[in-house]
Amino acid sequence: MGTIPDLGAGLRKLEALVEVPPAACDGPRRWWGGALDVEGLALGSVQAVATALNALTGSPGRYSTSAAHAAAAFDSLGHLRIAGQKPVGFAPMSGFRPTKDGWIRLHANYPHHAARLLEALSATSPQDVDRTLLSMTSLEAEAAIVANKGVAAAVRSRTEWLASPMHHAAASGGWIDIESSAEHAAASHRTAWFPATNPRLPLDGLRVLDLTRVIAGPTATRLLGALGADVLRIDPPQLPELTDAFVDSGFDKRSAEADLGRTADLGVINGLVASADVVVTGYHDGGLDRFGLGPGALLASRPGLVVATLTAWGRSGPWKGQRGFDSLVQAATGIAERYGQPDDAGWKPGALPVQALDHATGYGLAAAVIALLGERLHTGRGGLARMSLARTAEELFALPRDYGDVAASPLPEPDVVVTDSPYGTLEFVAPPLLVGGTQLMYREPPVQYGSSVLAWRRQADLP
Repeated sequence: MGTIPDLGAGLRKLEALVEVPPAACDGPRRWWGGALDVEGLALGSVQAVATALNALTGSPGRYSTSAAHAAAAFDSLGHLRIAGQKPVGFAPMSGFRPTKDGWIRLHANYPHHAARLLEALSATSPQDVDRTLLSMTSLEAEAAIVANKGVAAAVRSRTEWLASPMHHAAASGGWIDIESSAEHAAASHRTAWFPATNPRLPLDGLRVLDLTRVIAGPTATRLLGALGADVLRIDPPQLPELTDAFVDSGFDKRSAEADLGRTADLGVINGLVASADVVVTGYHDGGLDRFGLGPGALLASRPGLVVATLTAWGRSGPWKGQRGFDSLVQAATGIAERYGQPDDAGWKPGALPVQALDHATGYGLAAAVIALLGERLHTGRGGLARMSLARTAEELFALPRDYGDVAASPLPEPDVVVTDSPYGTLEFVAPPLLVGGTQLMYREPPVQYGSSVLAWRRQADLP
């Protein structure tokens, strides 16, 4: 295998990882091919998790990954079958659409985003959307949709993105931005957690509050759950998650609903935070601040907490509070242009072979959480990890593409696991980590959405 980008290098500022070598990774270095080193992004992000686990458990070489396992995990939704059915993918109004002067990428998978898109363009059907967009420039359409709280991004060239203030904000800092808490952990914090001795469940007993949605954040917490953590995912009842996305990322975690705008529900959430080890959030920058659940407020009240936060566009710049998805970040940053191809209409933008920005950011978040847990064992302090999909896009562009004579090599079909679930029989691929050379497995299928008690597992089990 050729050189793998050391995406976990930024974690080595932490004392717990200073002298830990990158985890092993076997298999071909290229398999998708294409204009950018998506394989390096996949391998490097999963390798970062394995490296952090080796450091946390003091067991160099125990955790590793491989090309075949990383590739399968990055296309987990593509391999998923729910009661024999393939996930739907993008909704009819999502995708690339031509405009008067170029192209725009729309995201209308969620009903509320579809409604806002139609309203922004004074349209009543997908055909109306297409006609209206042809009368607007891509930037005009982007501005109109975003102003109406819809989600869309004009397809920009890489040169256009580099010249924008959004790029300057997205490119700042490291891929994983780490901050250690300046104070020692509060006496009330649960400092009794230590890695478990079971190498397949090293996070047993860890409490993780999951305030994330869609793919990237849930990918991180799914892996933490597979490693033994008690993961409680909480969603707003007024904006239910898409079923396919929820099932894909719902293994080894529980699911509850809570309205943060209700005093009673927020009080319960604050109680969960008070006894949590980790909080992972995935809303746009500042989206949870008014509830006292922003990273600054969380660490101020709980210096021993580990907080990991994800946004689409970062925490500075003109788009810092804007909603976004992997597909839109690809469109805005120049990836869609780089993967564009000729078609019957002349040219059409393209996309990465998988939603690599989401998955890589998810594994980066998981690596950061594990690394900060290791640091907490050394110092008694918690810490904060920040990541964004736009920063991951910049990392992808920065990866060298000098493969020498290494050609793309086909990978074997992944092993598919089958289990029963509340959604019917599931066919899926396992996590991308190897423990002593044997693949890690999920222990529990997804629960019914919103069916769990708003309590930690052991509390919920009490009579």
